[in-house]
Amino acid sequence: MTDTSIRNIPFSPPDIIDEEIEEVIKTMKSGWITTGPRTKEFEKRIAEYVGTNKAVCLNSATASMELTLRILGIGPGDEVITSAYTYTSTASVIDHIGARIVLVDTAPNSFEMDYTKLAEAITEKTKAIIPVDIAGKMCDYDTIYKVLESKKELFNANNGLQEYFNRIIVMADAAHAFGAERKGLNCGQVADFTCFSFHAVKNLTTAEGGAVVWRNDNGFDDEWLYKQYMLYSLHGQSKDALAKSQKGAWEYDIVFPGYKFNMTDLMASIGLTQLNRYEVLLKRRKKIIEKYDNTLEPLGIRSLQHHGNNFNSSGHLYIVRIPGIDQEERNNIIMKMAEAGVTCNVHYKPLPMFTAYKNFGFDINDFPNSFDMYKNEITLPLHTLLSNEDVDYVVEKFTMIVQEIYSKQNKK
Repeated sequence: MTDTSIRNIPFSPPDIIDEEIEEVIKTMKSGWITTGPRTKEFEKRIAEYVGTNKAVCLNSATASMELTLRILGIGPGDEVITSAYTYTSTASVIDHIGARIVLVDTAPNSFEMDYTKLAEAITEKTKAIIPVDIAGKMCDYDTIYKVLESKKELFNANNGLQEYFNRIIVMADAAHAFGAERKGLNCGQVADFTCFSFHAVKNLTTAEGGAVVWRNDNGFDDEWLYKQYMLYSLHGQSKDALAKSQKGAWEYDIVFPGYKFNMTDLMASIGLTQLNRYEVLLKRRKKIIEKYDNTLEPLGIRSLQHHGNNFNSSGHLYIVRIPGIDQEERNNIIMKMAEAGVTCNVHYKPLPMFTAYKNFGFDINDFPNSFDMYKNEITLPLHTLLSNEDVDYVVEKFTMIVQEIYSKQNKK
């Protein structure tokens, strides 16, 4: 017999309602399903929401990061620094452009990179740093810019755009952090460039998709920079399909052999509707986080802090660490939670633990803080389809299973 008391709680399903479905149907009936008017409208709405002059919508955050590095002219012979504690896409884009990946360990008991070690990793070849706004919480960009300023004399520009900065460029991997804020500034207004993800599991989804924005105060010609993203993301073609569709406007040029990273109107139509209700979604995530915190903190289970006096995260992931357990015990907890109908996850397995990064020469023994964060980390379900009763159930099962682990430890 099936145990009817067991709930089925997935990790992060998309929050799709009738409005999104209706908008997709409208788009399909419009006759325009690839990059077109809805994508352009979505770009405009993202820029307005973030508070930047421009936004570029692409088919993923990975594409957003890679194209930004390419437009900046970073490539073979250059180095780009990022955290060892992140998903592979943050680092893989560095390899895609032919630059050398430089990984930095996290600070002790932190999911952010160690900024002292960041300073030590900077060389004359360093062209960019990719901080990771893990779980939706923005990094300490004040400290990052201070570190870069202290190493400014090492910077060697390869082109006019790099000369414009005259320092190492900050490109945030904000895949988790759309809607976050810190010290009165929105995520997207702080790093030189900020890349968002709208993947199916993200707070705001377009099924697949991403966007890049840049600070208003860098003094760029925004139209010129926007045009670069358009060229790079659509084969180096001087006109997109929307422009070519105008009467008699078929003629175009291929300026250089570019890439295929564009967002479609089908994707944008989902995003536009999601954006209409995004503030409601963020508030619900905050309520769930508060409910988790109020129950788990008294038990000594540490969670990443999403909200404080001068910051609010987007509440993308509920990351906890369980003191005194090892990898095997952590994995056992995840298995028992699955048996109880609750899907959990781990964010993240440090990059040096993967075959691809071992082949680059990285060794997890050189990243002890990252390993310490990983070995007892569990990510609990956090999404807007969770009811209060679901959260209570997750906490009940999680608490019971963790206490069982501690009880077994005490008997040894």
